[in-house]
Amino acid sequence: MTRRLVLVAALLLWPSIAGAQQPFYTDDADVTPRGKFHFDFFNEYDWLQPEQAPHVRQNTLNMKVNYGLTDHLELDLDSPLLTIVNDTTFVPRHPTGFGDTNMGFKYRFMPEREESTTPEVAVATYVEFPTGNTSTGLGSGLTDLWIYGVLQKWIVRERVVLSVNAGYLFYGNTSTGVVGITRARGHVATMGASVIRKFTDKLSLGAELTGAATTNLDLQRGQLQALVGGNYDVGHGTTLDFGVLGGKYAASPVIGIQIGVSIDVK
Repeated sequence: MTRRLVLVAALLLWPSIAGAQQPFYTDDADVTPRGKFHFDFFNEYDWLQPEQAPHVRQNTLNMKVNYGLTDHLELDLDSPLLTIVNDTTFVPRHPTGFGDTNMGFKYRFMPEREESTTPEVAVATYVEFPTGNTSTGLGSGLTDLWIYGVLQKWIVRERVVLSVNAGYLFYGNTSTGVVGITRARGHVATMGASVIRKFTDKLSLGAELTGAATTNLDLQRGQLQALVGGNYDVGHGTTLDFGVLGGKYAASPVIGIQIGVSIDVK
């Protein structure tokens, strides 16, 4: 069945703190302070949809660094170390290596004012370079260009915050290894939203729903997934991050488990 889509609508309900985006995929409007570094490390283990055969599971160990160039501009770099588990019909059975490398920036226009009804706004641009091995599925072989906007609004000050992302992938696809939309060549709409809730000074929990689509969901060109999880502040600018996710359509895992660490360098 062919479905014509210009945008994917995805609503998302999650609680967590602003500035502690991991383990969620929905971006917030905050940027790393000028002259500071922020590091994210996470490991995600996914069980793939049957349509992904001969690929059965994928482990993604991602390493990301953000640097605050100005008070409003953040530079980003990340690259995943991937292991794909294949069935007996595919050789090699367990290819391992680095995937494609992602570089970009996020610009925050104005911080939200406490008494204002206007949301905080940011825009991000990313270019992904095809550094992964395409013969084993570790890389896409494509250069990606993705631009998206972020709206963020506090619902309850310092407790609950709403974030919405909407973007467009002009070139390439959304894949990381064999997870994501692998058969597109650009023209992918992406969207997500989140509700952030801080339960204590240290613990935040939440849930999200994110989506992406081209014009034909039956050709593994649709992606829709939900994630629940949170993070725990252990002090010294470090949080422990955790999440469980599941999705619909071949481009999303049936289920996945994520655990990671986020570090702010003071």
